[in-house]
Amino acid sequence: MENRNFYNEILTEHNMRPEFKHELPDANIVLEGKNPNCGDDIFLKLKVEDGVITDGAFTGDGCAISSASADIMLGMIIGKTKEEALQLGELFLKMIKGEASDEEIDRLEEASALKDIAHMPARVKCAVLGWHTLKEALKDQ
Repeated sequence: MENRNFYNEILTEHNMRPEFKHELPDANIVLEGKNPNCGDDIFLKLKVEDGVITDGAFTGDGCAISSASADIMLGMIIGKTKEEALQLGELFLKMIKGEASDEEIDRLEEASALKDIAHMPARVKCAVLGWHTLKEALKDQ
């Protein structure tokens, strides 16, 4: 139970005090992500230079899980190449599906706080909204 409380603290912190929820005027990739099931609507904003994500932010409205997940994701991908960010996204989705090993989950750092979402099907789309938006944003870059 202590572990679950730790994960809840991570999600609460990222929801209440998101580091990356702000405007990013010099973003060169902006993509809207929507979850029609619950009304989550975010705008993912990335600054990509020479194949590296040098800055990122999100704006919009979303539930606690989608906001925390997007904030955690941005903290993980800034400074990474597009390929590295997409690999992290694939690993995150693998974790959500319950298919990731403990070692793979450890590589996701704070994002591993969302691993139990797999047991809450109605919330899975909330957790993956930012990650799916990232994949769409980078696929044609």
